[in-house]
Amino acid sequence: MNNWFSNLQTKFINDFIEGQRYIYIVDGLKITLMVTFLALILGLILGALVAVVRTTYAQMKEEQARGVTGFLLKVADGICSIYLTVIRGTPVLVQLLLMFFVFLNSPNISKTLVAIVTFGINSGAYVAEIFRSGILSIDQGQMEAGRSLGLGYLDTMVQIIMPQAIKNCLPALVNEIITLLKETSICGYIGLNELTRGGDIIRGVTFDALLPLLVVALIYLVLVMFFTWVMGKLERRLRESDIR
Repeated sequence: MNNWFSNLQTKFINDFIEGQRYIYIVDGLKITLMVTFLALILGLILGALVAVVRTTYAQMKEEQARGVTGFLLKVADGICSIYLTVIRGTPVLVQLLLMFFVFLNSPNISKTLVAIVTFGINSGAYVAEIFRSGILSIDQGQMEAGRSLGLGYLDTMVQIIMPQAIKNCLPALVNEIITLLKETSICGYIGLNELTRGGDIIRGVTFDALLPLLVVALIYLVLVMFFTWVMGKLERRLRESDIR
C-alpha cells in the first residue's frame, strides 16, 4: 500500500509539478469555460430567433400568409428549416473541421473564435427546438390576452410568452448546456488547447495516461455537477414563485 501511494505521488509530481505542467490543465480549463459560455450565448440568441420564426409562421392564419409579411416569414421559415436539418443532421466534429479549414480559414481568425462560432451555431439548432416546444406549451390565450392589452406581437412574445416558455423548458436547456460543455472536448482536432487537449499534452510528455486524463475527467464531472446544482436551485426558486 505504501509503495502504491509512493508511486502515485511520484507520478503526480512528474505529471503536474515538474515543468509546471499543471498550467496546461489550468489554461485548458479557462478556454473550455470561455468557449462554452460564449457559444451558449450565441446558441440561445440563434435558438430564440429560429423558434420565434418557426412558431409564428406555423400559427399564422391563411389570410395573413398572403401578404408581403407572410411571404418574408415563409422564406425565413424555410431558411430556418434548412438550418435545423443541416446542423442536426451532421456531426459537430465535421462542422468544426469545415469551419476551421473552409469557412473561417483565415490567419486573422483565432481557433477560439472558430470554436465559439461552430458550437454556438450547433447549439442554436437544438436550443431552437427546445424553445419551440416551450412556446407551443403555452396556451394560445396568453398571446390573445397580451394583444388585447395593446401589446404588439413581438412585445407579447418577449414579455409574456418567452419567460413562461423558458421556465417550462429549463430542464432541457440544462441538458443542452451540459452537452455543450462536454462537446468542447473535440476542439483539440483544430489544435485548440482546451481542457482535454491539455491533459493529452501532459500524457504525450510524461507517457502517463492515467493521472492526466483522470484529472480531466474529474474536472468535467465537477463542472457538470456544479451546473446541475445551480439549475436545480433555479428550478426550485421558479416553482416557489409559481406557488406564491
